[in-house]
Amino acid sequence: MDYLAGLNREQRAAVEQTEGPVMIIAGAGSGKTRVITFRVAHLINKGVDAFNILVLTFTNKAAKEMRERINNLVGADAKNIWMGTFHSVFAKILRVEADKIGYPNNFTIYDTDDSKSVLRAILKEMNLDDKLYNANFVYNRISAAKNNLVSWMDYQQNTQIQADDFSSGRGHLGKVYENYAKRCFRAGAMDFDDLLFKTNELLRDHPDVLNKYQHKFKYLMVDEYQDTNFSQYLIVKKLAAVTENLCVVGDDAQSIYAFRGANIQNILNFEKDYPDLKVFKLEQNYRSTQNIVNVANSIIANNKEQLKKNVFSEKETGDKIKVIRAFSDNEEGKIIAEEIMQRRTTNGLKWNDFAILYRTNAQSRSMEEGLRKLNIPYKIYGGLSFYQRKEIKDLIAYFRLTFNPNDEEALKRVINYPKRGIGDTTVDKIILAADQHQITPWEVILAPSKYIDKSPASLPNFATMIQSFQVIAKNQLAYDAALHIAQHSGVLKDLYEDKSVEGLNRYENIQELLNGIKEFQEREDIEERGLDVFMQDVALLTNDDNDKNKDADTVSLMTIHSSKGLEFPNVHVVGLEENLFPSQMSLNSRSDLEEERRLFYVAITRAEHKLTISYATSRFKFGTLINCEPSRFLDEIDAKYLELDFTAKPAPSSGSFNNERAAWSRGGGDTFSKPKPASAPVKTTSVLAKAHVPSPDFKPSDTSNLQVGMEVEHERFGFGKVISLEGNKPDVKATIFFKEVGQKQLLLKFAKLHVLN
Repeated sequence: MDYLAGLNREQRAAVEQTEGPVMIIAGAGSGKTRVITFRVAHLINKGVDAFNILVLTFTNKAAKEMRERINNLVGADAKNIWMGTFHSVFAKILRVEADKIGYPNNFTIYDTDDSKSVLRAILKEMNLDDKLYNANFVYNRISAAKNNLVSWMDYQQNTQIQADDFSSGRGHLGKVYENYAKRCFRAGAMDFDDLLFKTNELLRDHPDVLNKYQHKFKYLMVDEYQDTNFSQYLIVKKLAAVTENLCVVGDDAQSIYAFRGANIQNILNFEKDYPDLKVFKLEQNYRSTQNIVNVANSIIANNKEQLKKNVFSEKETGDKIKVIRAFSDNEEGKIIAEEIMQRRTTNGLKWNDFAILYRTNAQSRSMEEGLRKLNIPYKIYGGLSFYQRKEIKDLIAYFRLTFNPNDEEALKRVINYPKRGIGDTTVDKIILAADQHQITPWEVILAPSKYIDKSPASLPNFATMIQSFQVIAKNQLAYDAALHIAQHSGVLKDLYEDKSVEGLNRYENIQELLNGIKEFQEREDIEERGLDVFMQDVALLTNDDNDKNKDADTVSLMTIHSSKGLEFPNVHVVGLEENLFPSQMSLNSRSDLEEERRLFYVAITRAEHKLTISYATSRFKFGTLINCEPSRFLDEIDAKYLELDFTAKPAPSSGSFNNERAAWSRGGGDTFSKPKPASAPVKTTSVLAKAHVPSPDFKPSDTSNLQVGMEVEHERFGFGKVISLEGNKPDVKATIFFKEVGQKQLLLKFAKLHVLN
């Protein structure tokens, strides 16, 4: 039996091309995961040793799913594949090679909270203004530097970087970066960015190590290649340099993580790196109806920077895409909830057949209110993950300290939890003494009388306790060691004695963590079952959501970024308004706007059967109710695929499609003047008005002295004349007659007008 028989022609060709550089451009819903898993299975069936295959993914979930599928195809060999996220795979390599770059093999991995805590301590020690040197800003600045392989030394020597920092009043950032890097190194810790930064350093400075892994990984595959940053790109390029058996899989149309450092040019320019590249395009969408695919195509066609492909669906034509206009964001939530209730009842669906996607987390409020009023169960995704909860982080800090007592962040977190009489003053003395003697705080704690005066008696007791945990962890399996630490640290007792609802929840969460460790210990596919092995895995799961009710029948609410990789029978994309989606922050450059358009493309292609898009004509912003313009993205959808539901009355100056944007239908008269019942939505098949193309020299002017009679240009509405001005600064409203779209009323502080005279 031909195990590849179930693949379509292009999928099969991509699977069978095992040698040399390969790029698989996988459109939404085109069976990407299927192709990757079959390709790995095909390599093994051809005789390639599974130990010589490296598969890099962006999520643990994707790696787990692929491994399970490969196991079904080839059996036990699937366990021998090097497969996982960039961070997990290279953390594994770094633990083996750590001594080459001066780290212990048991180095700690700091999560974002740990890193920010270190930075806050450094900023405090340097007496820097915490408003100007906000820990989040500093963390992101250092993270961006590392992702571009800029060390603290390079940072301080780069004149452009230094000029930027000084011009923003943050001239000490280079020194903060230096102190942070040295503090982490001294603590035997790496942050998430270090896992890639240090891997690049390892491969750059140790040719023997590079050669070792180049010959070990004879076949490389990278999933979601469009999401790679410069650091990841360089690692992959180096590892593949000998065999060039590199296969990258991705879709430039779904590149939406530039804010995390992802560089779309990695996939757009892949052919320049490998001139003999074989390209395969997976263009058949197996997920969505023809109408949904056609709408997605009409949107993404407006991006200039893209790899051309012709995505199509052979599924049913499907319903037209409904566009709903609401008066306000609250009304939008109410209408969406009613739509979901009606469609579920009429079609016999479940709640988890529905998803509501939004651009920003703040938009969930109005959606939640609408759902609550109809008693519709829902779950917000992307909230606090299991491993980010305080009680979990507290116990894990004890585990971390057990294996690496030099871990300063873990030490500071638990040294006085539960309370044992070691206050902040004592902790400050320990940290100060460590800095002065260039040793670790743990070394100070082991001999407190040598370094600090008047140390509490509980300090030696704490040290003895941690040392006893080290003996237990070395000689017992993961669960027994974890339970011992939870009991003898006092964490379990402290939480058990808190009988509040919150306290009970925290106690149950600790029990759930221990249950997870027990399950880990009893897995059949691992050989080492110590707590240290569990900790290596858990350090990379800080974004994992271990909610016990994740399979409950609920409507899913999430940002579009969180929805990537998911699919739902019914999808509502809400808030399609200018300055919201596309975001106001994205209107400064074409590349930013194109990323917003790709984000809209991702949202649309989550839908299998029914897609609904909505927007509000007014919304509160910074406490002020403002009028909203429909998103430019709505203009870009071919009107023949749309079904309009304009039953809600627009705000007086909202810019409804018919009178402010030359209508959805030209020559159709006042199509939307009479509200229509929801069961009989307005339909149109006419062409949308073309958006105005701004003049080459267009840029927003200072409108503080705008006067009646002046001529202006708006980047979307074109050329017009100011008819009247009303209100007081900064909330002045201008009524402007535009030649193309008629009269509009705009708030000047948001309008972005170019004054012509």
